[in-house]
Amino acid sequence: MRINQLPAIVQRSKKRIGRGIGSGKGGHTSSRGQKGQKVRGRIHPLFEGTKVKKSIIQRLPLQRGKGKMKSRGKKALVINVKVLNSLPDGAIVDRELLVKSGIIAKEASLSRVKILGDGELTRKLTIKLPITRGAIEKVKKMGGTIEVA
Repeated sequence: MRINQLPAIVQRSKKRIGRGIGSGKGGHTSSRGQKGQKVRGRIHPLFEGTKVKKSIIQRLPLQRGKGKMKSRGKKALVINVKVLNSLPDGAIVDRELLVKSGIIAKEASLSRVKILGDGELTRKLTIKLPITRGAIEKVKKMGGTIEVA
């Protein structure tokens, strides 16, 4: 095999700077320019230099307290009206019944539960959970009642 018959190298390795004069990017300042903050190390991504106006961090409202980094509110676990057709006629729909019937998991019962109006309802039910207007109409149409606490 000759040199002109060697396969072509697809990728070159990254040039390591500051590793001696013979490396191609070595020697005195190693292609970093001269002196200053950018030469010496990493700059914080939120650094904006010396400004007359406030930086973006100072413009944000100050949030106090222990849970300032946590999300504000957890979304409710939504259940559509069509899922409630698996429940017996005349049942009182609350968290315990939904867990017992397997519609929601026991761990999920701790979060908020809300009933939405997607699908058709074929049962007469009494609902004791938060519910949307569309779902209220469908429950009342079947002769059910709403008891929101």
